[in-house]
Amino acid sequence: MALVAGCGAHAPTGDLTAKYQEAGVTVSLLLHDGKLTATYRPDRPGFHLYSADLPATGIDGLGRPTALKPGEGLTATGTATADQSPVTLHETELDVDLPVYPDGPVTLTIPVTASGPRIEAVIGYAACSPTQCLMPVSDKTIPLSPASRA
Repeated sequence: MALVAGCGAHAPTGDLTAKYQEAGVTVSLLLHDGKLTATYRPDRPGFHLYSADLPATGIDGLGRPTALKPGEGLTATGTATADQSPVTLHETELDVDLPVYPDGPVTLTIPVTASGPRIEAVIGYAACSPTQCLMPVSDKTIPLSPASRA
């Protein structure tokens, strides 16, 4: 589903939002006061997401980082931060340590400036439980649109 944030030549004003769901995770995006925020919420209990600091291809091919990057119409003015600190998950059978966030949701925030009529965010993630990993999502572009007023 493609949503356009505006039709004019200027950056939109007010909050912009989007919601995306794939591979067992719902992502809620918000652009507010110069900050792009994405909350990644596993759809089932007992699932974790990998640290944003994980290499793009994981460690020994395992895991994918939770990622939030500015897309079209946005420029980062700082680096992304998470509201959770990663913990180490040791995969005994493979003898590898993986940095993951605690089970449940994690929110990434990055300071940005908006510069165009179309505003997009780029996300990525992978969710796993102790017994199952879901298909990773990489470099998914999500258009943001004006927040609806209740």
